[in-house]
Amino acid sequence: MFKMGKFGFIIHPLCINDFSRKYTFAEKLPERFVKKVMEKLPPVKVSHITGIESPEGKAEGVFVAVPLLPEQILGLPADFVERKIIKACRMAQEQGAKIVGLGAFTSVVGDKGVSISQALDIPVTTGNSYTVATALEAVREACTAVGRVLMDSEIVIIGANGSIGSACAKILARETKYMTLVSRDINKLEGLACDIMQETGLAVHTTNQPEGPLKRADIVITVSSSVDTIIQPEHLKRGAIVCDVARPRDVSAQVAEKRKDVLVIEGGIVQIPGNVNFNFNFGLPPGTCYACMAETMILAMEDRFADYSIGSRLELEKVDEISGMAKKHGFKLAGFRSFDRFIGYKELKENARKYVSQAR
Repeated sequence: MFKMGKFGFIIHPLCINDFSRKYTFAEKLPERFVKKVMEKLPPVKVSHITGIESPEGKAEGVFVAVPLLPEQILGLPADFVERKIIKACRMAQEQGAKIVGLGAFTSVVGDKGVSISQALDIPVTTGNSYTVATALEAVREACTAVGRVLMDSEIVIIGANGSIGSACAKILARETKYMTLVSRDINKLEGLACDIMQETGLAVHTTNQPEGPLKRADIVITVSSSVDTIIQPEHLKRGAIVCDVARPRDVSAQVAEKRKDVLVIEGGIVQIPGNVNFNFNFGLPPGTCYACMAETMILAMEDRFADYSIGSRLELEKVDEISGMAKKHGFKLAGFRSFDRFIGYKELKENARKYVSQAR
């Protein structure tokens, strides 16, 4: 008989409408005023998560929300935001959590979970290792579906200095001959390029200007920390595959409307073993979640109550390790999501011929 692994996961509203759905008074107030109210509100328990079970373990947890928008998390003083997140994590601990996952922009504050972990009595993960694993799996599956050869593709990674972007770059550098890394901090980017050269022998291009590389890219992985969309219809090469891992999205919704020759996926959606009930609707099909959430569940099921995916650089060994643990418990890529619409493997393969013809 397995013990119940208990976890917490920290979420936050991605837009003002997310907040208004819970607090209806906000619908009739100016956004500027609502944001001021949000700064004053404490974290709140959103729901109890049950039904996560495999032949090898089981878990339950809680969602706790920090009522701050992405622009507030990035724009308010870091110590103020960290205190809010720490308070939310302690609330999860009071609910029995033995590990806590930092979702969306709560994972990029300050030193990406390190100082938050130091302030807590329970370990922390950002879920980024499994996010990397599933994003790359989704890219490979999409390439297979449309007949794209990864080794011969021009790959561009937007936000390459981040923990997810840098890990994707290091792993894909083993699988391609052409790669461009894009990020605001060019000096830091050059350091990453040197690491990749030493580890794989691949000479990658670096730039802080995404427009040129995007026009040449066959495959784009974008994981910036921008609060606004940064990829528009005119930026992309005909036939490009784009994996948007960022929350909020980096890719404008206009791409879906105007570029039928471009395939945009939002990374992998993970099927959860058992009969999970989130008691909260965050827009995915029943029984599925984002990889960052799944990583926290998997660690709880494994009784791995130690810090995992924190800090500015991920350990690539952990990407492989968490993938192995996921397979052990029956977590798997369920399909793709594209602009709020779920796309299963079958649909992707059925539509691949149409996509390829439009891309020519």
